[in-house]
Amino acid sequence: MKLADRLTNLGTETAFVVFSKAKELEAQGKEMIHLEIGEPDFDTPQNIVESAIDALRNHWTHYNPSAGLPALRQAIAEEINRTRGIKIGPENVVITPGGKPIIMFSMLALVNAGEEVIYPNPGYPIYESAVNFIGAKAVPIRMREENQFRLDVDELISLITPKTRMIIINSPQNPTGSVLTKEDLRAIADIALKNDIYILADEIYSQIMYEGIHESISSFPGMTERTIILEGFSKTYAMTGWRVGYGVMPKDLAIQVAKLETNFNSCTTTFAQVAGIEALKGDQSAVGRMVNKFRERRDIFCDGLNRIDGFRCHKPAGAFYLFPNISKFGIKSAEMEYRLMQEAGIAALAGTSFGAFGEGFVRFSYASSTQNIKKALDKLAKFVGKL
Repeated sequence: MKLADRLTNLGTETAFVVFSKAKELEAQGKEMIHLEIGEPDFDTPQNIVESAIDALRNHWTHYNPSAGLPALRQAIAEEINRTRGIKIGPENVVITPGGKPIIMFSMLALVNAGEEVIYPNPGYPIYESAVNFIGAKAVPIRMREENQFRLDVDELISLITPKTRMIIINSPQNPTGSVLTKEDLRAIADIALKNDIYILADEIYSQIMYEGIHESISSFPGMTERTIILEGFSKTYAMTGWRVGYGVMPKDLAIQVAKLETNFNSCTTTFAQVAGIEALKGDQSAVGRMVNKFRERRDIFCDGLNRIDGFRCHKPAGAFYLFPNISKFGIKSAEMEYRLMQEAGIAALAGTSFGAFGEGFVRFSYASSTQNIKKALDKLAKFVGKL
């Protein structure tokens, strides 16, 4: 089959590849601890599930507007205004099947072939994939361990050119769990305003914070009109399989992004959007319990890794990932990923799954039970002892 040339520019999300390989080994009888997939191991709260069931029974099974149900867009606008301290309306919201479409649609609407997008590296791999796919130039900015995996503002300034059209930020971040400070965001906002650059702010982990409060770049003067907030229900409400995400953006851009949604997906699943209204307006206690459990696991796992000779683990301030340094072992990240799976029965991800600057690191997701994490620490200690 002769495929289109553009497919050679399209990357992937390695977590699903590793997950598949780990499942194959399990089918062959090998015990496996899954620390590769970035999704909460909790069930969707029951009130949200019941809302979806009621929606199905009440015939919410048909098309809805491409931008999303008006009631959900209104609920999202109210939530964003409350949590970000800005003033937007439902006309600024576009609902999509998960958060990934907001990445691609924003670039398709704003970035021409040959223009430049600055993105975090190591970082979520779909950023680079989307930039390459649309024919733009992907410009990585390194997330350095010595800077707590936050971008360096001076380095960012050095990467700006007349072709820079967009900067992607992700806070809390995948894969490092780093959080940009208010001072970081203010400096990035100043750069964007000075150079006429749009910001794609991936805030999908905004409610999974362990220290301080989440800060959004959209709250700085002039930035609501220059920021696309990527948000959704997957992480906060353990709704990964429901595929409901959304973008918050200037009204004129929202019109174009909704047009892209029409062409690509028609609309997001109707009854799942009804459940989204309940997620935002209903009981929030399950979210607090989940974050508290993540904090407990973070502390056990990170402290445990730092007690194993060879690992150096920075304690993350958000999300649910550890990104320990493994350079002392003298093993490349990809080899470590392979050997952990084959020899220790632990599915993890090579740091290079998140970009070239991830070499020397691996990513563990602690969206797994405390029992599994303790078992993984025992296995890791035995594995390291044999190296």
